[in-house]
Amino acid sequence: MRIALAQINPTLADFESNKEKILDFVHQAQQRKCDLVVFPECSLFGYHPFDLLERAKIVAKQEAVCKELIRKLPKGIGVIFGLITKNPAKKGRPYFNSAMFVAKGQKPRFFHKQLLPTGDVFDEARFIEQGDLSKNYFAWKGKKFFLTICEDIWAWPDKKGHSPYIENPLQKVKKQKVDMVINLSASPYFVGKMKQREYVVSQTAAAFKAPMMYVNLVGAQDEIIFDGGSFVVDKKGKKVLTCQQFEEDINVIDLDTLEAWNENPKLEATEELRRALVLGIRDFCAKTGLKKIHLGLSGGIDSAVVAALAVDALGPNNVVTIGLPGPFNAPESLSLAKDLAGNLGVEFKVVEIGSMYEEVVNSLEKGLGLSGFSLVNENLQARLRGITLMAYSNKENSLLLTTSNKSEYAAGYSTLYGDMCGGLAPLGDLTKEQVYALARFYNKQGEVIPSQIIDRAPSAELRPNQKDQDTLPPYEDLDKSVENLVAQSGAARTTADKWLLPVLLRTEFKRWQAPPILKVSSHSFGRGRRYPIAHKAKE
Repeated sequence: MRIALAQINPTLADFESNKEKILDFVHQAQQRKCDLVVFPECSLFGYHPFDLLERAKIVAKQEAVCKELIRKLPKGIGVIFGLITKNPAKKGRPYFNSAMFVAKGQKPRFFHKQLLPTGDVFDEARFIEQGDLSKNYFAWKGKKFFLTICEDIWAWPDKKGHSPYIENPLQKVKKQKVDMVINLSASPYFVGKMKQREYVVSQTAAAFKAPMMYVNLVGAQDEIIFDGGSFVVDKKGKKVLTCQQFEEDINVIDLDTLEAWNENPKLEATEELRRALVLGIRDFCAKTGLKKIHLGLSGGIDSAVVAALAVDALGPNNVVTIGLPGPFNAPESLSLAKDLAGNLGVEFKVVEIGSMYEEVVNSLEKGLGLSGFSLVNENLQARLRGITLMAYSNKENSLLLTTSNKSEYAAGYSTLYGDMCGGLAPLGDLTKEQVYALARFYNKQGEVIPSQIIDRAPSAELRPNQKDQDTLPPYEDLDKSVENLVAQSGAARTTADKWLLPVLLRTEFKRWQAPPILKVSSHSFGRGRRYPIAHKAKE
């Protein structure tokens, strides 16, 4: 028996497009003489719907399109795909997160997800009712399978004996001999996530003493990136097939020999991160209907990396960069920004903010009694830049990318309605060192980002001779503290930790107002962070 892994990128609630994509991949699987094709979790609806499930007409539309999909399936091939289905019972939540197994001329069979994640970016239990894994055995063309959906396999204790669940439902399922375990997933990406997947899949394969298939969604939805990377392991947990990461892909496994159709090499770590961010930007634009993007190009490291990512995502013809020199910018900042724009092949515009700044300062001196130079003056410059960049958004219907990184966000080292303006924050979950690593990666085969941008000391250039390290701990120390306090929720131990923690706790109001942040770590700012603004916590 040949089984295809159909790793697709659906668009949330674009049911017609998702239906056609599923049919296309079914026909590709049939051309490869497959008997069964497996799609990811929620591949017809898109993932995750969140409060779209409050609107019954949206789910009803999916049901209607699902019937059309079934009618158009070719003969002779079984198809498994994820979707949202209604809970027919009067008790419980209104929907199931389901997988459908269907073949032409046969009544569809449904399997429902049992473990419903509520941590980090997830909140399935608001609308989704629990299924029952014990009902998830099925047979097709003489082979027997057991089906799971994403979180169903994540209750295994880790190597330290910790589990996110009190009970593992897979351990309660009465084991039957199966030819393969199948898992449909929509598993968000972060650095190091693949190792966790490999662990839970190998544990499940060992429990059933059978090979296991893991079919993961690819694409991005708001802040969340799905990296694909679907794979198959043998009953001992050894990988025998892998799909590409960050791209749609179809691959085929022979169930009898465990021979794979294609081999896909593992990505280098920085390239993996680059592809994740590029996919995040590209899909954010595609799925919101935006075709152009722009950003302020300062001559600094963060905006340089965002510009390079933007070009990779949409191409140079769809990216505009804007220099915004003010009264305290070093002359080389503008020239470096211009050189970078030339290297990337993007349009570079210049808007001087000096005269605007002077006019606003004069008005505030007269109206509010502003005197001297203070934080007010620094933030005015940042906000004038924000006003200019947002004016371009309005004029050109272009998405503004903000350029702040995670270390700056953690320290509150950003200006509301200034450098925090924008529709998407590609670097908002990256430490400063990760930003530098990406810059160096871009220059591996030739200088894309001028070396002086990488070598010069970071500065907001909002007051004379300003350097970031005048205000912040050294980035090397700050990055470690961000990892400890934000990603790991650790205790404050180092000098940098003890500096950052009170700042982190009192600046949450800024992060609530940040643009969507592309998630690439286990615990990012954004949707998965539920810290309150008003509190008296200090430790």
